[in-house]
Amino acid sequence: MNITSFEITRFQFARDRVVGDSQVRADQANLASIELIDDAGNRGLGFAQTLFQPLPAVAEIVRVFRDEVWPHLEGQAPISLVHRVSRPRGGNQRAFSLPFHEAVQVALWDLAAKQLNMPLYKLLGARRNRVRAYASGLDFHLDDSTFVDLFRHADSLGYSAFKIKVGSPDFAWDMHRLELLARTVQPGSRIMIDANEAWGAKEAIVKLDAIRRAGFDLLWVEDPIRRMDFEGLRLLRESTPWTLINSGEYLDAAGKQALMLAGGTDILNVHGQVTDVMRIGWLAQELGIPVSLGNTFLEVGVHMACALPEVEWLEYSFQNFDHLVEQAMEIREGWIHAPDRPGHGLVLSESARQQWSRPDVLSNDQLGSAPTNRRSGTC
Repeated sequence: MNITSFEITRFQFARDRVVGDSQVRADQANLASIELIDDAGNRGLGFAQTLFQPLPAVAEIVRVFRDEVWPHLEGQAPISLVHRVSRPRGGNQRAFSLPFHEAVQVALWDLAAKQLNMPLYKLLGARRNRVRAYASGLDFHLDDSTFVDLFRHADSLGYSAFKIKVGSPDFAWDMHRLELLARTVQPGSRIMIDANEAWGAKEAIVKLDAIRRAGFDLLWVEDPIRRMDFEGLRLLRESTPWTLINSGEYLDAAGKQALMLAGGTDILNVHGQVTDVMRIGWLAQELGIPVSLGNTFLEVGVHMACALPEVEWLEYSFQNFDHLVEQAMEIREGWIHAPDRPGHGLVLSESARQQWSRPDVLSNDQLGSAPTNRRSGTC
């Protein structure tokens, strides 16, 4: 069965809270569903997302997709494309004009697994169907009260690990947030922090030591310094044996490989590009480096997490995206379960297509109220 057509639906809506870190913030969701359709009517689904600026109108998204992406997909078998190794050279080595890369990989794997009538995690070779999830707030811009409410709710749902954002110019603020979290969640919970490259290497050593002396036992610190400072990351690993360095989020596959070979991380952070994640995950396994799945759209990363032996954790951030699909991933008592439905198990909701499709760009005052996050009840 080969790919014969595609359908793109543009969405734009308000988030149910301001999300962000020490460097960025966002208050609206801007994304498009990419559905690849084969000659038997199967649909593979992926999502293209921009964090800070709206995507163009759907007509322009379709034009760019048809010009830049479709010639490589039309008439092809999905199972062949997901395994294909390209040979980029010169001008061929460039990103698409719009963020299609991850969406296309996810849609192709979804379609390939559906054609085989297999859940994606099984197609990827998994021996298990669940991994532990940690609660992540994307919380840097929340006031203290909202911060506490979010993590108290996560604690009540059975999460035992929590990650917060740090990296304020005022280090006392970072310490205050750690104290708030410790008072909010169950004693003995695992705590991670994410500085989003806010620090320098020696600054990070000083601050991590202060955090330890204050009594906080960190499971890991994520992206403490700039992504390409491999020497600084290696220095951090050697200087802070009481915690782990989690890095690699902002690097492509080649960058992740260089990071690991330089000894710059204890845990490799990956996201939702299925083919890239599996390839770099295999290398991490060979090097004995654990992998963590950061945020993946609608938690599709559970399939890679279950398939890669070095993965222990997957991030869940309570974002209000569940209304876009018929059935979201199941999370119970701090574990996320890979669905046994064919493909990755996410099917675009036709009611969402009708109610939330936004073919043209809207201004902020046209967005209206945010859709409800089904897992938190917020709106």
